[in-house]
Amino acid sequence: MAEPAGFASFHRHGFVRVGVATPRVFVADPQRNAAASIEQAVSAAEQGVDLLIYPELGLSGYAIDDLHLQDALLSGVERALGEIVERSRDLGPVLLLGAPLRRNGRVYNCAIAIAHGRVLGVVPKTFLPNYREYYEKRWFASGAGLRGLEIDVAGQAAPFGTDLLFSAEDLRDFVFHVEICEDYWAPMPPSTMGALAGATILCNLSASNITVGKSADRALLCASQSMRCVAAYAYSAAGDGESTTDLAWDGQGSIYELGEPLAQSERFSREPQIIAADVDVQRIRLERARTPTFNDAAALSGHPETAFRTVRFRHQPSFADLGLRRAIRRFPYVPDAPERLDLDCYESFNIQVSALVRRFEATSGSHMVIGVSGGLDSTHALIVAAKACDLMGLPRSTILGFTMPGFATGEETKGNAWRLMRALGVEAEEIDIRPAARQMLADMGHPFASGEKVYDIAFENVQAGLRTDYLFRLANQRRGFVVGTGDLSELALGWCTYGVGDQMSHYAVNAGLPKTLIQYLIRWTVRTGQFDAATGDILNAILDTEISPELVPADETGAIQSTQSKVGPYELHDFFLFHILRYGLPPSKVAFLAWHAWRDASAGLWPAHFPDAAKNAYDLPTIASWLEAFLRRFFQTSQFKRSALPNGPKISAGGSLSPRGDWRAPSDSVADVWLQELRDALPETERR
Repeated sequence: MAEPAGFASFHRHGFVRVGVATPRVFVADPQRNAAASIEQAVSAAEQGVDLLIYPELGLSGYAIDDLHLQDALLSGVERALGEIVERSRDLGPVLLLGAPLRRNGRVYNCAIAIAHGRVLGVVPKTFLPNYREYYEKRWFASGAGLRGLEIDVAGQAAPFGTDLLFSAEDLRDFVFHVEICEDYWAPMPPSTMGALAGATILCNLSASNITVGKSADRALLCASQSMRCVAAYAYSAAGDGESTTDLAWDGQGSIYELGEPLAQSERFSREPQIIAADVDVQRIRLERARTPTFNDAAALSGHPETAFRTVRFRHQPSFADLGLRRAIRRFPYVPDAPERLDLDCYESFNIQVSALVRRFEATSGSHMVIGVSGGLDSTHALIVAAKACDLMGLPRSTILGFTMPGFATGEETKGNAWRLMRALGVEAEEIDIRPAARQMLADMGHPFASGEKVYDIAFENVQAGLRTDYLFRLANQRRGFVVGTGDLSELALGWCTYGVGDQMSHYAVNAGLPKTLIQYLIRWTVRTGQFDAATGDILNAILDTEISPELVPADETGAIQSTQSKVGPYELHDFFLFHILRYGLPPSKVAFLAWHAWRDASAGLWPAHFPDAAKNAYDLPTIASWLEAFLRRFFQTSQFKRSALPNGPKISAGGSLSPRGDWRAPSDSVADVWLQELRDALPETERR
């Protein structure tokens, strides 16, 4: 498949490639430090980096003590800066360099922003450490309170102060703020105000020396600041070549976004390094827009945007296909990291169990009523109910399980339903709905009642509705309540029968779980021994069964009704749902992310223990086709079902579709604007 022109550029989809440089340092040798910095700038340009962050005082060296006050050295630094400014004319990245600069009879520890031969601005360090091994106040003046000023550097007059933001005119959301080392160890880092003023990327030029355990502290600060400020945080620390008279250096560099690590350098490397990651500045903007707390914080801080100067520059991105330097999870609801997977499964399962326990205790009934088909959803609801009984100290016979075969029920699924109910020790019964369905179809004058093979939506919903009707009446009769089995993926697609159907229950315990996570939760219960071995074997057999509503009889070839052949792969739909529901991303970007996540089954990470036979790949036309189907179903045809959802627990941070929770939308909307946005972004050759 040819790569789509334009569509393949990460710049088009709201990403900025951020780089962190760790050059070799030459103590008190600005000329050699400038040469090392230029070499890394050239390398970064070749890698398509948009913003490159160097360590603190990198042009002079950090650990040079009183040499910071030698005029010869300071003049050498300024000459070195001039060389870098000149060389930057033909380079793509914005460069953030650290250097000591003189101004008005003082020396400042500064970050200098340079782009295309222009000094964009100079930011002085605010917090100067003067404790334990640090003596910065001996040499430098603090930049605290310095606003609206200028400085002469490299033959140019440039903005100077702690009130600077830098914004690209031609790349939306590429706005960055700069602070230096100790600044982010302060109770109120300057970057907090920078973020509230509008910066999406927070940069730290550091020369933090290494002591045992300090790398974890830095990681914690970077992660927490990026999460709290709803931003990206890029950190560069000095490495090899710094003076080791009394200290040592590890060259730790890192890039975080909303608390998640995107890239980490190799510590204690003897070689210069550049790490780079594609930061999703669009996602950051959208997350701030949907989080009123962010604006409230800005308002309570006096709206910092009114106190900052914005330095604008033309960035001139290439919009070429430069790949994507960012891990994209195929299953956004399922962690790739094994250590996170067990924890997430444990929490998901117990959220459901504890929620069901609370709801059962709040009712006056004595039973839980569940329709058990032998499929994934009812299986999961049943094992959650079984654990809830165990937690309450009640016999599992508290659960009334009913399997209700219809016209297309297979012997395998019905057999699995019976085996599972027996293995769990629930009260199990079978009600054949076919006589009642035939009577209803006859009363309706449906062609099926006259022997015709007409399997339309009415034929399907008569069966689905009868099953739910029986469950509600059984609950009335036996002092129970109906535990719903439908999941988040089905609700997103509207793949459920409205009203008296699987859309309705007394408590929708699965409504917050996507299909992909349900599959993995069941695997987790088996792998971690939540139930006995015999039950585990049955659960594995159910996992291997084709997902089907079993409402339409098999065709002449014996092929059964397949949900995914009708509505599309749930693994793609769950991917679409997460990025649209959680972040509000435009469809073209969702397609771009899905393309990178799913185009090559051999690339990237899969969740631990994921079956090799189930590792699929999809090309862009396939992704686009199913995304269009998702958009129609999600935005245009299915909201009325979600607006009448019964209660059920929110489980994933990816969101729920409850009208009382994460998603409120009109039932009579259309999907045209989303479909058009996708079609405009994709060349004709990439659509089916």
